Amino acid sequence: MAEKAGFEGQEKARRIRITLCSKNVKKVEAVCAAIVGNAKKDEIKVRGPVRMPTKQLKIVTRKTPNGEGSKTWDRFTMRIRKRVIDVVATSKQVRDITSMALDPEVTVEVTTFAA
Repeated sequence: MAEKAGFEGQEKARRIRITLCSKNVKKVEAVCAAIVGNAKKDEIKVRGPVRMPTKQLKIVTRKTPNGEGSKTWDRFTMRIRKRVIDVVATSKQVRDITSMALDPEVTVEVTTFAA
């Protein structure tokens, strides 16, 4: 399919979803604020951050290793926070938005959708 005249250098804007996961709620909120701030500074259409339900991983185990003694239990929980940000931009703009020093505790996943 032939390109239209005058549009050779322009890339089409796509819908992109940025998913952030972390155990620390303050750090994931700080990264969300930085990404949304960079996007609004560049006048990019942003939707979010949408707070997904907190995933709670629980482990209950006996305190005594051999089963002797009183039946006491340890309860451990890990809460995983997740945020979703939807952006309509080109891949270069998304690279510019997310090109900052991110916290190592925050996992970032970028997904593109077909237009």
